Amino acid sequence: MTNTPSKNQSESNPPRILLWVGIILIAIFCLAPVLWQVLTSFKINDAITAIPNVYIPTPNQLTLDHYLSLGGIFARYVFNSALVSFTSTLVCLAVGAPAAYTLARLKIPGENIILGCILIISLFPYVLLFLGLLEIIKAVGLGNNYLALIIPYTAINLPLTILVLRSFFQQLPKDLEDSAKVDGYNTVQTLLKIVLPLTVPALVTTGILTFIFAWNEFIFALTFITREEMLTIPVAVARIGGASAFEVPYGPIAAATVVGTLPLIILVLLFQRRIVQGITAGAVKG
Repeated sequence: MTNTPSKNQSESNPPRILLWVGIILIAIFCLAPVLWQVLTSFKINDAITAIPNVYIPTPNQLTLDHYLSLGGIFARYVFNSALVSFTSTLVCLAVGAPAAYTLARLKIPGENIILGCILIISLFPYVLLFLGLLEIIKAVGLGNNYLALIIPYTAINLPLTILVLRSFFQQLPKDLEDSAKVDGYNTVQTLLKIVLPLTVPALVTTGILTFIFAWNEFIFALTFITREEMLTIPVAVARIGGASAFEVPYGPIAAATVVGTLPLIILVLLFQRRIVQGITAGAVKG
């Protein structure tokens, strides 16, 4: 006697197949530009400019010259971006977490007005602050200084950090903090020893967003930093030029973008679980 599939199983197979087909197509659509950029960084110049396009290069069409052409100075650019991004992220979290906890748990006068101002500032296009910041940096002599980037990046990301962390703090059971007060903890101790350890996913998620903004920011980095050894990756990539004014160095640009994106990919992969927890926290009650 042969087993025949049930009616429910036969009806559920087509939707499942369509689901996987959709997932594969979306993945290809999202990853195709990335794969094309990676392939371009390894192709020789003739394969890059060939018509029709060379989608799958042969071994003799591959080279590492584009990466080698970046030179050791590019490692300095990576260090500059990492220093500015990590510092601004840490300062943003160090200032934003206490501020968010204060707005979430402590009753202060004018709380709604403060929240409204923070929301307005977070929606304000930061590019419009460019000329004012430029005059301030010239006045205080912060040009060609890492602080010229760290301070604006922190200020721009701080409102969003406060709003996101405040929503997470509000979701925590208040009984935990009441128990801490019974045990003799003050507000600062409660924040450091009870609240923050429970909101690590939120801190990681917010920190990743802040870090990515600082890593990719271009306009401020282009204007406030002019010394070659202090450039960040976006500016360094934009300054890559060919042998003549009419040559576009596609290979070195692709190699530079791959090198500049790799630290972000590693960072996201390392904190992948925390990021997912931070995004999904509070989505389901109970």
